[in-house]
Amino acid sequence: MKKVYEGKTKDVFALENGAYRLKFKDDVTGENGVFDPGANTVGLSIEGIGKGNLMVSVKFFEMLNNAGIESHYITADIENGTMDVKAAKAFGKGLEIICRYKAVGSFLRRYGAYVNEGDKLNAYVEATLKDDGRGDPLVTAEGLEALDIMSIAQFAEIKTSTQKITALISDMLQKKGLELYDIKLEFGIDNAGNVMLIDEISSGNMRVYKAGKVMDPLDLTAAMLSE
Repeated sequence: MKKVYEGKTKDVFALENGAYRLKFKDDVTGENGVFDPGANTVGLSIEGIGKGNLMVSVKFFEMLNNAGIESHYITADIENGTMDVKAAKAFGKGLEIICRYKAVGSFLRRYGAYVNEGDKLNAYVEATLKDDGRGDPLVTAEGLEALDIMSIAQFAEIKTSTQKITALISDMLQKKGLELYDIKLEFGIDNAGNVMLIDEISSGNMRVYKAGKVMDPLDLTAAMLSE
């Protein structure tokens, strides 16, 4: 097993069988010690959140698999905090897809002249390039094609898949009395050239509110794992 990438919240190892192993950390993104799923830096460490995020990811990947949605998930070792995944090629140097149900976070900071916090956004999908130095700039479908990152048709496929995935996750959360405001997903290409969901799906990827207040990652993880 060879380490090929050290990320903010996970390390990636190459396996001899051609698959990859993700090792989940107890770090979450944020600024000044405050959790923020859209932040470019590690803001704090929360003991046990890595294993919790893995358990949540497994739960969601299995749910999506049952719904016929392609992902890189193969299997997981909860005790050791690892998940084995299919090989995937990222779009460009990395691309994040955000689906927004309500205005909050960076969307509110950018467009606050037009919306108030909590305004409905009807599953609006936007893309940002993973580039910490440039503040993860927004990019349009036409921009992605011009930069030779993906075709407009691929973006349309990802947008449709993102909205379907987000709806399934939102429905599950609603059954627990929780409201999804936004979620960050990542997609890649498998060895056959098919688009699939990659990375993780956990409390570190989303903003969820309960009784009008945003939930912290540990409380959200516990809520998502409860029966």
